[in-house]
Amino acid sequence: MVGSRTYRRYHRCSDRKGSLPRSSARRRPTAAPGRPRPPARTPAPHALHELVALSRAQFDAPDDGEILRLAMDHIVAAGRYSAEAGYLEVGGDLVPSPRNGRTHALAVDRRVRELAGQDGDVTLAGRPWGRALGLRGPGVFHGYLVVTSPSRPTRAERSLLAMLVRHTAAALSAASAHRRQCEDALELHRLREERTALQRQLISVVAELGYERAVHALMADVAASEGGEEAVTRALHGLTGLPALVEDRFGRLRSWTGPGRPVPYPEPDPVRQEDMLHTVAKEAGPVRIRDRLLTLVRPHGEILGVLALVDTRGEADEHTVLALGLAATSLARELTHLRDLAEVELRLHRELADDLLAGTDDPSAYARSAVVGHDLHGSHYIVVVQWTNHTADDSFARTVGRAAAAVGMRSLLTRRSDQVVLITGDRPHARALYEALARENGTRSGTIGVSAPCDSVDDIPHHYQEARRALDVRRHSPEHYGTSFFDELGLYRVLGPGSGHRELETFVQEWLGQLIDYDSRHHATMVETLTRYFDCGGNYDETAESLAIHRSTVRYRLQRIRDISGHDLANVEDRLNLQVATRVWKIVLGGPG
Repeated sequence: MVGSRTYRRYHRCSDRKGSLPRSSARRRPTAAPGRPRPPARTPAPHALHELVALSRAQFDAPDDGEILRLAMDHIVAAGRYSAEAGYLEVGGDLVPSPRNGRTHALAVDRRVRELAGQDGDVTLAGRPWGRALGLRGPGVFHGYLVVTSPSRPTRAERSLLAMLVRHTAAALSAASAHRRQCEDALELHRLREERTALQRQLISVVAELGYERAVHALMADVAASEGGEEAVTRALHGLTGLPALVEDRFGRLRSWTGPGRPVPYPEPDPVRQEDMLHTVAKEAGPVRIRDRLLTLVRPHGEILGVLALVDTRGEADEHTVLALGLAATSLARELTHLRDLAEVELRLHRELADDLLAGTDDPSAYARSAVVGHDLHGSHYIVVVQWTNHTADDSFARTVGRAAAAVGMRSLLTRRSDQVVLITGDRPHARALYEALARENGTRSGTIGVSAPCDSVDDIPHHYQEARRALDVRRHSPEHYGTSFFDELGLYRVLGPGSGHRELETFVQEWLGQLIDYDSRHHATMVETLTRYFDCGGNYDETAESLAIHRSTVRYRLQRIRDISGHDLANVEDRLNLQVATRVWKIVLGGPG
């Protein structure tokens, strides 16, 4: 452009020593030797030429900062001026130019901000004249140009300075208008792109509706087939090509269709499972967790399970997400139906268990147990479960039932107060049920009490009290978490409320039964010898004297007592239980005395 060439010629001239063309420099007066050179004056025609070249360069500048820099660097085109500082208005604030001097920076900055958009004088040390000139366009304020002079400018110099300020402001306005024009062009381009995208989306929606109708039809067929969870995962795998699986809300696998099934399936971590459910529940649609795309099966807000696709390569698209969502809806209906059936079954089990614990007639109990699929014939055990910080509600009852089934216990289940009660046909393993419940609940702070074997339906209420006694003894022992069996309580079976003649007989039979049988078969006096030994405080001589036998005979009989009963008199617990048993046998039960 002509303006650019003119500016370049001006720039080359101004870069030379003296900053002006030689012809102008020759016309400047020279100072006498020893006297300071008078300030140079630029002739008006040459100054106007320089200002025109500067204005063209500013209009060609790429941004506001460059426009302001040109004005500051070539302020001498308007006269004997120095550009002390420049400011651009950006977002309602004045941003200083990098060309600003540091000597008077604070004073200039404070004064400019005081002016608040108005022109005003600027006083600086060593500068007789200073002015902050606003750079204004039509209805807009662009910033400030702060100018000083070694003397008061002439009228011509003020006119040239005003012209430079107007040209700079005009260049800034033009740059602003150009930016707006570019932004408008970009916005127009964006709107056209958006229109094109909407048109494509409309076409896609039409295709999507067709795909959705096809998936709906397939899931309706799955529901009609009554194939359950396996039918859902099979259909989902066929639609997506990805392995599909269903887990219950506790993370246990219920169905898997497709390759890559882990064997064995990983045992869920209750804490991590709850965190995962919480994370997925916060989102409206499927959530990716590692290599799985998951969605919750939760009709009416209750989480019944998790439906997932294994997407190790990240291939899932919007069609995959759609199929997963519709499959989850279909599965929700299936799981709701299964849950309703389970609740009916649980209610029937609970009603029968409640009646058995309260006492019911044999024919009625056997008939009802056959209806719910539980065999009441044979020995049964009553199991009472209590877990710290877990209310015995339906959720906890289902957890106990699931854990019992997992360890092979066939049982009827009900709730009593803060406890869950099981009537089971198998003697529970000492640790299996407790460990299973600890995994389910994520804590080991639980206690289980187990009754002695029950051979008659009529005895179930009594054995229920035994199970509660075993639980209470365990809870008040030093190791109050774990499983306790009533028939292993020893002396504690006859201590505490509720114990009676029956418990006393059972206790004596447990500790002295083999000795009583031996005495009966051999016409011996082993129980009497043991009783006299305890009555004499364990003294051999006194025991021998009271029985009118030799001391060595006492020692022999005590050894035989150890061999026959299997109890060790040197063991504190055995000794205590044997002594109490002999007292009960002699005093309460009327043994030979």
